[in-house]
Amino acid sequence: MKTGAVATLHWLRTGEEAFAAMLEAIAAAGKSIRLETYVYEAGLIGEKFREALVKARGRGVRVQVLVDAMGSARLSTGFWDPLVKAQGEFAWFNPLSLQRWSYRDHRKMLICDEAVAIIGGFNIADAYNGDGVTRGWRDLGLLITGSLVDHLAISFDTFFGRATAAHKPLQRLRKAPTTVTSGQNWKLILSGPGRRHGELKRTLVGDLKGASSVRIICAYFLPTWRLRKELMQVSKRGGTVQLILAGKSDVALSRLASRRLYRAFLRSGVQIFEYQPQILHAKMFILDDTVYAGSANLDVRSLRINYELLVRILDPTVAGEARRIFEADLEHSKRIDLSTWNKSRSFWTKLREDWAYFVLARVDPYLAGRQLKTLR
Repeated sequence: MKTGAVATLHWLRTGEEAFAAMLEAIAAAGKSIRLETYVYEAGLIGEKFREALVKARGRGVRVQVLVDAMGSARLSTGFWDPLVKAQGEFAWFNPLSLQRWSYRDHRKMLICDEAVAIIGGFNIADAYNGDGVTRGWRDLGLLITGSLVDHLAISFDTFFGRATAAHKPLQRLRKAPTTVTSGQNWKLILSGPGRRHGELKRTLVGDLKGASSVRIICAYFLPTWRLRKELMQVSKRGGTVQLILAGKSDVALSRLASRRLYRAFLRSGVQIFEYQPQILHAKMFILDDTVYAGSANLDVRSLRINYELLVRILDPTVAGEARRIFEADLEHSKRIDLSTWNKSRSFWTKLREDWAYFVLARVDPYLAGRQLKTLR
């Protein structure tokens, strides 16, 4: 485990705020720009970012862009021709193949001059451009300065190098160990495929064991049995657990699978709320004064399959701001009542939820595991 100094962190509360901060950082960059994302769409926001990156390259800034091939399957490689012609660098992460489709780079980060970084749930797409209430998906991000930025840059370079090196395709995925880096007020958790890469889950379980107040905002919620147990234990020993989950989702199957778990959580005293105004895409976990933020959801894919990036923050100011964000989102969320919930569940509704749970909690990891064996 490496060590680093303190980091300064600032919440980006909306898509509008995040995109403005990202474009400002790109415009101010004088040496290097690293951009990594799962989804990049060729809309107004995507074109604005490409234009800013090309301009940066025109003033001599090194520009590198890494985009997941499945998340951005609708984006043509030709979209990046202006950047490549300006001698910028672009790469697909894990080009699509039937043999290795499952393992995706779900991370999102922008690093400029190794001085400022922005991480979170935001993809580069028009859907995120709004306040999360009247328009645009609800999401969150963090602007980071300090020593943590150097470690994010190192992680990007590792992934970009694998995407562009002359390895066999499956070797690129195999060389992706989980790493944990710590500073005075942060821990950077980089997770990858397989059960052995379980640092994210282990860290969360450790924090949950001593927590008395747990507040979670999560777009896709399908935690492992161990995490479900620890969440319910917090409530059973007199603590408070509040979950803000998706009332509207871009992945209907995920919402169905999550709802299969509601009854058990509600019976244990966990409070569940569903965010109403817009599609929920945020990821933020507040455990007492410890906060997690980044690209990872509490679902099987983030915990065992995807490549993810999460920062664990020990900062009273950041935690206090996180709680205020959570309280604001509660005002736009509907609480789920156990009695009403039980009465609303028809046989067919339960069947659909069982089926969704089976696909996401059983079939998806099974298929991913089969592919992982081919990497050895």
